[in-house]
Amino acid sequence: MQERQKNRALYFQELAETGRKHFLPYISNFKEILPGMNILEIGCGEGGILLPFAEKGCSVTGVDLAEGKIANAKRFFAELNMSGTFIASDIFKLKELENSFDLIICHDVIEHIGNKDMFLHNLRKYLTPSGIIFMAFPAWQMPFGGHQQICRNKMLSHLPFFHLLPAGLYRAVLKAGNEDPVRIDELMEIKETGLSIETFEKLARNEGIVIKDRTLYFINPHYETKFGLRPRKLYGFISCLPWIRNFFTTSCFYILEF
Repeated sequence: MQERQKNRALYFQELAETGRKHFLPYISNFKEILPGMNILEIGCGEGGILLPFAEKGCSVTGVDLAEGKIANAKRFFAELNMSGTFIASDIFKLKELENSFDLIICHDVIEHIGNKDMFLHNLRKYLTPSGIIFMAFPAWQMPFGGHQQICRNKMLSHLPFFHLLPAGLYRAVLKAGNEDPVRIDELMEIKETGLSIETFEKLARNEGIVIKDRTLYFINPHYETKFGLRPRKLYGFISCLPWIRNFFTTSCFYILEF
């Protein structure tokens, strides 16, 4: 397992830095971020992405199923004397939050969800009439689309593309690497729910979602903070080739509206 997967404070700080440099500026191209705006992140983890928005005076709310991550988010925000609301729950059980948010952030979340069409359909309930959604996820076929960086085995956590092996062989490799059964099940579930660009856009169209912008990255903007790599967009003919482009797209940024 890579260090940032164990050190949650470091992970929080890295996401906050990427949020300042890349997520907030990208979103600002389509909606001005102003003090007092209500912003929701679904699957917020420790809340790092929300920190830059809180720093600008926005009212931020983070929801995550993991109680431990929500506890960390509350602690990290308190240590910085920043305000934020963090809730350990299934977002779609929180009726009191409906029709509340000018911006919804879903970063590296949808690829973990089984019923993606229902997830996208339900997002509508939490937006104000002029609200937008920032959606980002790794294309499944990209080198680390299986999230294998969470492996305990150091070699496997740095091994690209092996998540594309047939399911039986993939599980066998994870077992041979002495991954514990719980982590193997998590990685196999990610394999089942992995998402391509083409599948996502078809799901969005089916739900009546308007894609205001799509930006594909050959080098994920978050890699600048993590690895010191300068972000690179995916340009040229490869970016126009359905399915082939998934192998070269480490992150997909979308601005969506209903």
